[in-house]
Amino acid sequence: MVVVALAILSFISIMRNEERASNLPDETTQQVFSEPTFTPISHATFVLEWGNTTMYFDPVGGKEVFAQMAAPDVIFITDIHQDHLDINTLSALIAPDTLIFAPQAVADTLPDALLDKTVIINNGQVIPWKDFNIVGVPMYNIPESEDTYHPKGRGNGYIVENGETRVYVAGDTSNTPELRSLKSIDIAFLPMNLPYTMSVEEAAEATLVIQPQKVYPYHYRGTDGLSDIELFKNIVTEANSNIEVVLLNWYPESDTPNEG
Repeated sequence: MVVVALAILSFISIMRNEERASNLPDETTQQVFSEPTFTPISHATFVLEWGNTTMYFDPVGGKEVFAQMAAPDVIFITDIHQDHLDINTLSALIAPDTLIFAPQAVADTLPDALLDKTVIINNGQVIPWKDFNIVGVPMYNIPESEDTYHPKGRGNGYIVENGETRVYVAGDTSNTPELRSLKSIDIAFLPMNLPYTMSVEEAAEATLVIQPQKVYPYHYRGTDGLSDIELFKNIVTEANSNIEVVLLNWYPESDTPNEG
């Protein structure tokens, strides 16, 4: 009976995912947009605008910090920590047609009103949505241990792909084999704040391996303050001047530290 019950629950989960992402694009008519634009909010939180689609990544801090932004068509959540998942902010931002992409561990924490709008995507999955392909990328700390901040399989980085343009948002990750194996990344967002993610040098090494056209250091506040993103830029550009390092203001003065 337990096996049958689990099979039924698995089937229901698959059907719910398919229903939520039912407005899939026809590959023969997929619209290819111009280059996306980005607005940093704080730490791991930012807004991506791509064509007519507005995407929020890890929105935290209350609805008011998004007052100048268009309402989200889709929200991506990478992990369960409070600098990535803020249920009050999610509830305030969600619009009738907003969709949420999140790993199972995040979905398990959501109230029904948000869960009903959530497509569960886990490591390695690819889900088409509108004019995009959404890829769940493993994000975790190495070396792996029982008390690691980010165990393998719990959270997601994301690749958002439209046409030939691929945007990679790493989430809280070390310089893992899965990160290093990524190909054809045009724009990358990489974290650098020990002990939660990578050092500046590790993030630079990862950048030089995957060779994006542009890289944005983000999530760079740790226990010792802000990481040296100028050093990151120098390491990358001296080794490969074809990679553009874009430094944005992720930590406005009113921001309250909230690492993880």
